[in-house]
Amino acid sequence: MNGPEIKIKLSYVTGLKPVVLGELKELNLETIGEDIDSIFVEFSEDNIREVKKLRSIARAYLITQSDIYHPMYISNHKSILGNLIDIVVKYDSFKTFKISCAGPDSSEVRGIAKYIQDTYRMKEGDEADLKIHIIKPEDIWEIGIQITPRPLSVRDYKVANMSGAMDPTVAYAVNSFCNLDSAHSYLNVFSGSATLLIEAAQCYPNLEKLIGFDNNKKHLSLSIKNIKKAGLIKRVQVKEADIFDKPDLGIFDAIVSDLPFGMLISKNEDLEKLYTTFIQYSENALNNSGRLVIYTSEYELIEPILHKSQFKIVQSLHLKFITNVDAYLRPKIIVCEFK
Repeated sequence: MNGPEIKIKLSYVTGLKPVVLGELKELNLETIGEDIDSIFVEFSEDNIREVKKLRSIARAYLITQSDIYHPMYISNHKSILGNLIDIVVKYDSFKTFKISCAGPDSSEVRGIAKYIQDTYRMKEGDEADLKIHIIKPEDIWEIGIQITPRPLSVRDYKVANMSGAMDPTVAYAVNSFCNLDSAHSYLNVFSGSATLLIEAAQCYPNLEKLIGFDNNKKHLSLSIKNIKKAGLIKRVQVKEADIFDKPDLGIFDAIVSDLPFGMLISKNEDLEKLYTTFIQYSENALNNSGRLVIYTSEYELIEPILHKSQFKIVQSLHLKFITNVDAYLRPKIIVCEFK
């Protein structure tokens, strides 16, 4: 294609880079560069289709970059943006658009908005399908368009969500450390809205036994709605059970958990006791060659418990999120095997 170089930009949760690179390799997508929490791959129609399959990526954009692509230049050379829009609209239906840019009320940005309205018959709105950005993150201007109406991390099965629910890209990452290609059974303790279970069932058809349990009836109700929407009600089981009752569900090749903390536990709950009981339960419920993978913000509490247990930590990944109240959450994925 003539004109400026077009690339696909893949953005991910801080810390997930090794998982992202692994998934790109599986899909034979070669990287051509990287930025902070982003990886670039070559633009092609085949690559656009492959990128939409990625489960470790939060958002995917079609971008072009140049020292001169500031809003005034783009307002005078609208075809640069038009080329990107022409590509993206071939793959999805877009009815509304939003431009993220410094000076959104300037005559230049308003002129760009009018061009999109007139050329593509789209309406401008805050909750838009076509998300356009004109930014200068470092020392170069970038024009980009999210290639899907919703972020890749927004899964179709999410009918219901719970406060503090796990990001599906993180759930994919947790499962990627469980050696599930060779596993047959999978247990999710504190199963919440079933994100881990659904991601495992969708990515690993070889899993014959997928079970989760939670002691919160509301969480179980939400999880069943999500499991039904995913079409997995015959494969995935969720049960009401309390970890302190040590439910006998069998022996599993993999045990995973997004450990409860903060607002997600009872007011008088003793976290150390809860986590110790969870580790002891996992020691009895995990196959000798299996893996225990934990996702937690309370790693300073769980790691000493693990060190005293039958488990050893074989890998850990430190993540960083910005929450919806602009605070940072710094959880860890901790991968364990028997000593």
